[in-house]
Amino acid sequence: MTTLLYILAFLCPPLAVYLDIGAGDELRLNIILTILGWIPGIIHALYILSIHPPH
Repeated sequence: MTTLLYILAFLCPPLAVYLDIGAGDELRLNIILTILGWIPGIIHALYILSIHPPH
């Protein structure tokens, strides 16, 4: 599952964040970052995946 989340972080960052920690402020921030630029969304998603162990 972890490998799939990291792949999703590159393809669709908000989906990876949602699957890892669910809906919340981090997801909203990731959606905004992804809209502003795809790369910031990826960086934020990878950061979230690295600090939160998957459920």
